[in-house]
Formats: sequence, structure tokens, C-alpha cells
Amino acid sequence: MSLILICRLLGVTALVVQVAISKEAPEVTVSVWPPGSNIYPGECMLLRCSVVSGSRSVWTYQWFRNKPHMALTPNPRHLASHDSYSITGVTREDGGSYWCQVERRGSNSTTVLLSDPARLTVSELAPPSLTVTPSSRQIFRGERLTVQCPVSGTNSSGWALRQLSQDFGLRTADFQTGQCTPLEGAVSADVPDACIFPTVYSGNSGLYWCERAGGRSNAVNITVSYGTIIMKTPVHSVPEGEQVVLYCQYWKGNHSKTTFFKDGVEVHTSLSPDRVVEMTIDNVTKEDEGFYKCASHGRKMESPASWLSVGSNSTSANGTPISNHGSRKWIILSCCLVGLLFLIPLIVWVVHHYRYQICRTRNCWPISKEELPTVELPKTKQDVTEVQWDLSWMEMSNLLDKQLYPIS
Repeated sequence: MSLILICRLLGVTALVVQVAISKEAPEVTVSVWPPGSNIYPGECMLLRCSVVSGSRSVWTYQWFRNKPHMALTPNPRHLASHDSYSITGVTREDGGSYWCQVERRGSNSTTVLLSDPARLTVSELAPPSLTVTPSSRQIFRGERLTVQCPVSGTNSSGWALRQLSQDFGLRTADFQTGQCTPLEGAVSADVPDACIFPTVYSGNSGLYWCERAGGRSNAVNITVSYGTIIMKTPVHSVPEGEQVVLYCQYWKGNHSKTTFFKDGVEVHTSLSPDRVVEMTIDNVTKEDEGFYKCASHGRKMESPASWLSVGSNSTSANGTPISNHGSRKWIILSCCLVGLLFLIPLIVWVVHHYRYQICRTRNCWPISKEELPTVELPKTKQDVTEVQWDLSWMEMSNLLDKQLYPIS
């Protein structure tokens, strides 16, 4: 009897444990790629929402920015796609908090879960620059691609090249051991900290960046195209005022007319029959920033859109700082003007003080009447000469009056 009671009690305990496990909420997290809370202007970055659950349930995803449960403001550089959220050409406005919400509908209930926020800060400092050759966000299958970490002057810089593939697989090339093979199809290059892809294919698409103990480089998104036409824009921001050349490249054949579009609006038409057609922008400005694509005659073939990022003059096309000689000149000139403002009053004071000392010894300045002592002059008798002078002066005055005003 006691044995049966014990078994029943154990059965109740097991049931309670099973119910507790089933009611445990799945964990929802947002991961940032490249890792870290700092992101850099002009680069590409990716957020991914992950649900840790014991079941294979199908979840639906929704993304929020700055405030949870608030609909996203449409932005062509921001793309939310199921469990991923990508940002192209990061700007200062992209900093903030990001959430993902997952939802699962059952026959009798609906489960809604919200992740903790992923907080991103846009750094003002330009990171070391990743070099991509050719410098293009899109590349045809079978072409050659070289990716090089920032040049440090030595072969043992400690960089590791990382690739986050489109299926979220993370691969790393460790230059300490000289191995590029973890990146599919990559071989070591003759230059330091670089990997060469002799023939790219779809597995080489993804996000590329370099990491080491002191930080990371900027991140670049490369897409390997299997289409018939692509739009080539630089992978890095182009400084304002410079010239930029955009390329529309066909997979094969010659085409009589090619049209370029910016944000869906036609901006240029070329009649060149070449397989690679150019569009040049002189003195590029922020207004030229946007998504560009190209199309053949009649838009029978149309490329995917590619982002052109335009940065300030503080960074060059490859992300390195530009010389600030002009700024230094203005700083020096400002310092000189400030110095003159203090120096001129000092010179005036010195000259004034010097003149005061000289004139004080030479009695240059008259003494005011208030400073003259009151001294009574001695009484003397009028001299005969003075009396005669006074009489002569009176006679001359009378004579002049008679000539000027004769009596009628």
C-alpha cells in the first residue's frame, strides 16, 4: 500500500516538473554583426533575432527601433527580412536601440515574446579600412576578388579576416598561421593579411570585416551575382568634392543603350555598346548619395540596386583620415588674431607710458589753470615808453576809422 502511494506521489511530482518546463518562456536574443555596440559611418551591419526553444515551432518576426511596439519608419537603407535586419551605409541617425518580437500562434493560444534591446552607437572615429579589389559591392560569379585587412607595416599584425555568410555561417581566416582556407575558395596572397578568391561563387557572398585585440575594421557587404547585369558602386564612402565613376556591367554581349537610375529616377543614358558602361559624377555631394541601378534598352535587363555612400571630407574613399592642413591654417590664423587682440593694447599702453615719462621730465604737457598758484603781481609805475606806445596806437586807430567811415 505504501509502495503504491509513493509511486503515485512520484507521478504527481513528474507531472508538475513537466508542466513547469512546458511553461518556461523561450529565450529571444538579438545578435549584432560585426560584434560590438559601436558601428561606423558608411559601413554595413546586420542584426539577427534568435529564439532558443526546445521545440521546432514556426515563429514570425517583427522589428522595432528606439521604442518597442512602435512601427518602423520606412528607410531604404534599412531592410527587415524575417529574423534579420540589415543597415546599408550607416549614418549618425542609425544609432539607437533595436528590438525584435517573435510570435507563435497555436490552436488554443498565442505566444508573443520581446527581446532585450540591442543598443548601437555610431562612432565619430574612422576605423581601420578593409580593402576590397575590385572596389564593388556587387561582383559576377567566376570573377577574382581580393580582400585585405588594414596594412600595418608588418606581417604579424594580429588581424583575422571574418566572413558572415548569407546563411549566418561565420568563417575566419587566421593570418598568424597564414591560413585563408577557412574562407571557402580563398587562398593566401603575396601581400600581408590578404586573401584571394580566384573564382567567386554564391558561398562568397556575405559580410566581411577584420578583427584583432585592439578593435576591428569597417564592414563591407559583398554580393556575388548570378544574373545578367550588375551595378558597381564603391564599397567605401566617397568624400564630398571628389570624382566617382559608377559601372554598369553586363554578363555578356553588347548593348546599344544603357540607362542609369538613382532611387528609381532616371539620371543618365549612355549609347556605348561596351559590356562595361560608365557613369561619372564630378564634385560629388551628399545629394548624390543613394541607391543606383542600371538597365538595358527597354529595361529587358535590370540590375539590383547598389548603394553609393558619400562621406564628409574628414575621411577618404578608403576610410582613412584626409590631411587637415587647411584646418591647421585656420587654427594658426585664429591664434594670430587672438594674439594681436592682446598685443595691440599692450603696445598702446607701453607707448603711452613711455611718452608720459619723457614729457614728465621735459614739461611737455601744460599745467592746468587749477594747478597754477595764485600769486599777486607787484604794483609798478607805468613806464614812459609804454605810455607813448599806447598814445601812438590810439592815434592810428582814430586815423583808420576816419578812412573807413568818412563823415558825410
